[in-house]
Amino acid sequence: MASTVDEITMNYTENGQQLVKELDKVVLTKGAWSTILFKYQDWDRQKNEFGAVKFSVRRYQKREGEYRPKSKFNISSVDQAKKLIEGLQGWIDQES
Repeated sequence: MASTVDEITMNYTENGQQLVKELDKVVLTKGAWSTILFKYQDWDRQKNEFGAVKFSVRRYQKREGEYRPKSKFNISSVDQAKKLIEGLQGWIDQES
């Protein structure tokens, strides 16, 4: 468990094999409830290589000095990410 937002990672290794590789992260909010946007890749066992780039928005709650995952939303492709950006941008433009 991480005690600071900077220590939170998506990297995951099992039996010496890295299965999730974090490529980048953006901390959207800090505090007792923190939100982080991750860029990552999953290990493809069939191809024996990392797959396509994906994204994940994750929320963490700090309790008893440790950040614990509470919710997540995975964006499974660059195309889906672009559609999400377009939708958000349209709403933001309407508010301006």
